[in-house]
This record gives sequence, structure tokens and C-alpha cells, in this order.
Amino acid sequence: MLQPDAIPWDFPTLLMLFALGLIASTFGAVVGLGGGVIIVPGLLLLGPSMLGMTIDTSMAVGVSLGVLVFTSLTSTLTFMKERKTDLRCALFFSLSSAPMSMVGASLTSLFNPDTFRRAFGVFMLFMVVLLLLRQRIKPFSGTWRYNRTFADTSGTEHRYGYSLLPALLIGGAVGLISGLLGIGGGVLLIPAMVLLFRFPPHIATATSMSVILVSALFGSGMHLYRGEWDWQLVLPLAPGALLGGYLGAIIARRIGSKLLIWIMCAALALFAARMILT
Repeated sequence: MLQPDAIPWDFPTLLMLFALGLIASTFGAVVGLGGGVIIVPGLLLLGPSMLGMTIDTSMAVGVSLGVLVFTSLTSTLTFMKERKTDLRCALFFSLSSAPMSMVGASLTSLFNPDTFRRAFGVFMLFMVVLLLLRQRIKPFSGTWRYNRTFADTSGTEHRYGYSLLPALLIGGAVGLISGLLGIGGGVLLIPAMVLLFRFPPHIATATSMSVILVSALFGSGMHLYRGEWDWQLVLPLAPGALLGGYLGAIIARRIGSKLLIWIMCAALALFAARMILT
């Protein structure tokens, strides 16, 4: 287990942690994933060289969720100012994602570290495939109980919908993944919103960050309760996460995210291969 008093408080270490939080949160906010998909493998793989010691999986997940609170907070506030967040739908998803994130957090320590690393790597590859294929998969054409409309800046009106039970089931799965792996759950939530509920991608991204905020709060709280937390890791990562969450929301508004998604997929594929083969 990582001991707080053993962390080297030198400028290169602090700068590397800040950069990790910034890069992960910026990419995460742009595509609505939260950034944990970079922070968790980053801590697991770079811990020995960055801090001179191994960070166990439970600690990496707990720290990641703590950082996700800062990322999702700034990006959510930015998206809300632009009126891109569907708060009512976010509430439906959060009703089940919040308690299930605590369940997932309580299960993290049960996994063997080597098994966890390989499973996480496979999950990341699955996420890459979803991100690459989500533009080519046709959305669900059925009807939902609750129907919503949204007009974008060009005046184009988008229609989407959802029902309570599917939203709760998907929210529960999102929360479980978030608490267990420390990644926020957007990898499941965004494809579900876009392909199943027909959300416009930018509304799905903004709403996903609101759900991630709630899941991260409850999941990180459970990890804190279990002692799987380290303020001396969270604090250097948090400023980069705050800035990255804001920058990611701005980038998502001003430019298309296709190039950034390709870059992120390439980075995630490299991380995944390293975790599976190490």
C-alpha cells in the first residue's frame, strides 16, 4: 500500500502529476468520459518511475474517482452555462448510478492486481472500439415514454427520449463500472445515450459529465471510507483536473472532437496493450 509520507515532493513529480490530471481531464471532458481511463493506468504504470513505488489498484481507483469530482464539476458548470445539460435525464441516471458506484468501490480490493490490470486493459480496448464505431451504428428507432427536444445554435431541432426503467438499469451499470474501475462510466453511458436514446452527441457528452459527477462523489466517498485514498496524490492532480475539465468543455464547444477522439483512442490502445502484456 502506498504510504503518504514516502511520496517525493519535488517539482518534477508535482509537474508530472499536474500534467497527468490536465491531459486526462481535458480529453475526458471533450468526449464525456471523465478522464479516469487515463489516470488509473497512468498511476499503475508510472507509479514506480514517477514516485519510486508501486500504487495498488484500489488506491489508483480511489484517487482517480477523487480527481474525477474536480473534472466533472468544472465541465458540468461550463456545459450548464451553455444549456447543453439535460438535468432531468441526468437525475434519472444518477438515482441508480450513485448507490451502485459505492457497491463497485467496495469490490475493487477483491481483484487480484495482475487480473485487474489485464481486465482493465481489455475493457479499454472495448472502449476504443465503441468510440470508433459509434458514428457508424444506427440509433434505436423505437419510441420512449419521455420525449425531449433540443435546438442547437444553428436552430436545428433534435428529438430524443428515454424511459425510467432503461435509464435506471443503464445508470446502475454506469455506477458499478465507475466505482469498480475509477473511470466515470461515460464509456457505457454515452453510447447508450447516442445509440439507444438518440441524444445529440454534444448533449450526451454534457449530460454524461453530470452523471459522472454524482457517481464520482459517492464512489470516492466509499474509497475514502475504506482507506483507499491519498490526498497527497489527489491534490497535485486536482488543479490539472479543474483546468482540464474547463478546457475540455470549451474545446468540445468550439471545434469538432473527431480528431481528439482518434488521438485518445490511439493513446488508450497503447495503454491497454501495455497493461495486458505487462
